[in-house]
Amino acid sequence: MVRSRRVVLPGEERAAAVVVRDGTILAVVAYDADVDCVDDVDLGDVALLPGIVDTHVHINEPGRTEWEGFATATRAAAAGGVTTLIDMPLNSLPPTTDAAALAVKRDAARGAVFVDVGFWGGAVPGNVADLRPLHDDGVFGFKCFASDSGVPEFPPLDEPGMQAAFAEIAAVDGLVIVHAEDPAVLTDPTGGDYAAFLASRPPSAERRAVERVIALAEQTGVRAHVLHLSAADCLAPLADARARGVRVTAETCPHYLTLTADDVPGPAGTAFKCCPPIRDGANRDALWRGLAGGVISCVVTDHSPSTPELKRGDFATAWGGVASLQLGLSAVWTEARARGHALTDVTAWMAANTADLAGLTGRKGRIAPGHDADLVAFDPDAAFTVDPGALHHRHPITPYAARTLTGRATRTWLRGTPIGARPHGTLLCR
Repeated sequence: MVRSRRVVLPGEERAAAVVVRDGTILAVVAYDADVDCVDDVDLGDVALLPGIVDTHVHINEPGRTEWEGFATATRAAAAGGVTTLIDMPLNSLPPTTDAAALAVKRDAARGAVFVDVGFWGGAVPGNVADLRPLHDDGVFGFKCFASDSGVPEFPPLDEPGMQAAFAEIAAVDGLVIVHAEDPAVLTDPTGGDYAAFLASRPPSAERRAVERVIALAEQTGVRAHVLHLSAADCLAPLADARARGVRVTAETCPHYLTLTADDVPGPAGTAFKCCPPIRDGANRDALWRGLAGGVISCVVTDHSPSTPELKRGDFATAWGGVASLQLGLSAVWTEARARGHALTDVTAWMAANTADLAGLTGRKGRIAPGHDADLVAFDPDAAFTVDPGALHHRHPITPYAARTLTGRATRTWLRGTPIGARPHGTLLCR
């Protein structure tokens, strides 16, 4: 049993005790309940949260394990309160675009994961026939790109290719998740500084691609999800589509909610480079309004690390990806609390809604009877300065370096067992 005066339950926070048996939450009872337990943990005023479900993580193993791997990524996840993650189909080699590649990735992960891990499949030119077998093998959905992915083995879909993939995924009532930037609007940066990079990926690139996703979702009936939304200009078409009954959702990321273009420390600050880019403060404020209003339903890290060598140079040449898996919960809580949001809001965005997106409703993302006992002791008042060397990611690179964050995971349980020095995560199927 784990007791806390601040247990974060669906829609409320109150004093309670969570009773766990055989890895499952048996009951939520009064804080001072007298229950005969093998182990009785009292957290006092430290909050008890459901384990975070991060549905957007690039682990890169096998093939690019020098960028990140299952052991390092999932240790970082556990340290940051993430108990379930879904791995993206790139930048591993081979990418997860057919059943054989999925088997290779599962073999690489087996026995190495500290948290529970599932897998997205990929939709690329020429693999429509592979989508149904991947679905049957348990991927949680299919990622595609509207623009260049950054790696040659995972090319984008053109209009006919996207339409064919959407129709095939709709036929199995699957989920398609889309990197939405229109390549016709993107340009090459005219210099290596951040202003040039930001100008090369304007909000209109996202909006045009999002409108294309909405149109195809409406046409095919597929469930569609817009990844890592950075441009607030997309909120209006998304809200209009949802009001019409189009099955489209959207996520954003901690770096879009907590950082702005003004935070980027010049051409050498490539830890901030990501696609789509971090925009200005007014845009950030609008994203928070979209999140509070429900147009954006999920917050995920899009942890996309690389080697230090690939992050060197300037914004025209460096790899685009933010490493933040261990810091996402703390970063979001720091900003959310300052804006008047509660822990119930944060766990809805980062646990319950992401679990629902992946089809893990009833198992993950909530402290409720029958759910996996994935729990996080979280001190909401603990302030700390980010030391990249103390992170469990493979490489100590993050835009949060030297920033002061508030709120820290102090202990994490996976299915009722404390996560420690040995991995005991499982591989999930849809």
